[in-house]
Amino acid sequence: MIPIQQVAKQIGISVRTLRYYDQIGLLPTMAKTEGGHRLYTEEDLKKLQQILFLKEMGFRLDDIKQMLQKQDWNWASSLKSQLAYVQKEQERLRSMELSLRELISGVAVDGAENVVALQKLIRLSGQDKAKQIAFKSALLNDKELDLWQRLPHMNAADPHSMEWIALLAQVKQVMVEGTSSPKVQSIIRRMCEKMDEQFGDEPEFLDKLWELRKSPASSEQLGFYPIEQNVIAFLDEAFAFYDANTTAVQRKGEAAP
Repeated sequence: MIPIQQVAKQIGISVRTLRYYDQIGLLPTMAKTEGGHRLYTEEDLKKLQQILFLKEMGFRLDDIKQMLQKQDWNWASSLKSQLAYVQKEQERLRSMELSLRELISGVAVDGAENVVALQKLIRLSGQDKAKQIAFKSALLNDKELDLWQRLPHMNAADPHSMEWIALLAQVKQVMVEGTSSPKVQSIIRRMCEKMDEQFGDEPEFLDKLWELRKSPASSEQLGFYPIEQNVIAFLDEAFAFYDANTTAVQRKGEAAP
């Protein structure tokens, strides 16, 4: 016979929990010390290990009690049911993870305006995903749909997406300096480099995507993270300035002896 304190230490469980298991009839003890402390047998310890294992698998205490007490308990059915529950929970947690990543990225883009990012995420999550897919399929051909998979995502954790998020946040911080400022053009240059890295051989796709991005209605229907129109307009001007100056420099280089 093993006293409750020793069982708690050996198994790594609190004395209070052991007492509770006794009270609800999950692990009743048949003996006590003269001082009133519960005593456990080796069989009790085996049963306790079973209880803790099933609890770790996500079963409720009421279910565990029936599983261990009923001789004709359908173990296969219970385990399959629990597996289905765990898989559903995994999907829910994965969805929650993506939403949290998207919110973190939104806060990074919108600076200290946490509430703004939250409102945008709520707006995104309320959109009809089926309609987004249908709209995308109607606008893009098969090749463009494949290229779509290369785009950065607000809920992704890959370095490519994270750099895009950081670049967009930087643009918003230095907009007051104007589209032609060295800081802005440095960011735009890096954005263009990244676009060349990902879509260097697909300029038509980038042009088409940017035109869709500039349309508030199309952006919403495609499920893009909401970016203020003044930011979109600023980026459009900044890209135009960069393109014009890059072309001018190239022409000078070609004209040089």
